[in-house]
Amino acid sequence: MKSGFSGWWRRWLRRLARLGGFAILAGLAVVAYANFAPVWQSRGCLFDQVQDVPFQDVGLVFGCDPKIDGRDNLYFRYRMDAAAALWKAGKVGRLIVSGDNRAKYYNEPGAMRQALVARGVPDDRIVSDFLGLRTLDSVVRAKEVFGVTRITFITQRFQNERAIYLAKANGMEADGFNAQDIVGSGGDRTRLREVGARVKMWLDVQILHTRPRHPVGKLEVPIK
Repeated sequence: MKSGFSGWWRRWLRRLARLGGFAILAGLAVVAYANFAPVWQSRGCLFDQVQDVPFQDVGLVFGCDPKIDGRDNLYFRYRMDAAAALWKAGKVGRLIVSGDNRAKYYNEPGAMRQALVARGVPDDRIVSDFLGLRTLDSVVRAKEVFGVTRITFITQRFQNERAIYLAKANGMEADGFNAQDIVGSGGDRTRLREVGARVKMWLDVQILHTRPRHPVGKLEVPIK
C-alpha cells in the first residue's frame, strides 16, 4: 500500500513538473512575442533624421519628470530637443505635450511647454494633455479627446515602438521621430523595465482591452 501511494505521488509530481515546464515556456513565449510585436509594427515608421520625417499636422511629445534627484533628466531634455528640431524643420504643425498632472505641484505638460517655448516653439502651437498618465492614455486620448488620427510621436525609440503598436491597434496612422537615447546604467535600467512594459502593452490590447484612466478629462483646446 505504501509503495503504491509513493508511486502515485511520484507520477503526480512528474505531471506537475511537466505542467510547470509548459507554463514557463508559454510565459517566455508571450514575453518574447510581446517584445517583438512593436518592433514589427513600427518597421518603416521610425526616423532618426529630421529631414526623413514625413509631415504630419500633429506631433505628440511624451512627458516624463524633467528632474531626477535634482539633476536634469536627459530623457526629458532629448525629447524637447527633438520636438523643437521637428518644429523648426516644418515637419509638424502643432504639438501635443502629454503627461502627468495629477498632483498640484507636478505638471509634466507645463514643464514641456516651458522647455519648448524656450527652444523657439510658439506657445500657440502647443496643446496640453494633462491626463497622459501613461503611453496608452496619451495615444488613445490623442484620438478620442483631440480627434487626431494621423500623428508623429516624439520620444526615444523604445517608447515610439510601443506607441505605434498602440496607435495601430486603435485605428491610427503613426510615425515616430526618435529622440537621442541614454547610454550607461540609466539606459540599461530603462531597457530592462521596457521588457515588462511591452508585456503589459500586449495584455492591454489583446486580453484586457484597457481604456485610458480618464477617457475625457482636463484639456486645453481640442485640435480641429
